Amino acid sequence: MIIAIIACVVLIGMLCMLAFTLATYALPLLLGLEVARFAFHSGAGFLGAVLVGIVVGMLVFGLAFSLLGIVRSPILQIAVALVYTAPAVIAGYALVYGVTREYVPPDIWRQLFCIVGGLFVGFSALLRLMAAAGPDPARRPVQP
Repeated sequence: MIIAIIACVVLIGMLCMLAFTLATYALPLLLGLEVARFAFHSGAGFLGAVLVGIVVGMLVFGLAFSLLGIVRSPILQIAVALVYTAPAVIAGYALVYGVTREYVPPDIWRQLFCIVGGLFVGFSALLRLMAAAGPDPARRPVQP
């Protein structure tokens, strides 16, 4: 019984880590899926739609990191990162809502948990994107 409890805690931790990692890529994934769906309904076929979705997702992902690398102003970098983390907040909210839907009966507590979970996931995605931008070489401290 103790082993099962420990295994559940470890698996929940691994799922949270996976959710935090995947939330960083929420915008490219969602845009890739939407473009793939549009391409499929436009008559591109299944394989064509998948290829178009993958290409668009990779382009959006590359655009994020190139914008974070090109833009020097910290305010603009945070603005770009916030645009990319907004879907992560929504994904975190939906994840917590799916987990707590059956187990937290009062609506106010469920909404509170969902909002806090969405903010944690969004903040994690924001930190990951800002860390990927790297430090600005012009603002390095001077070594004595």
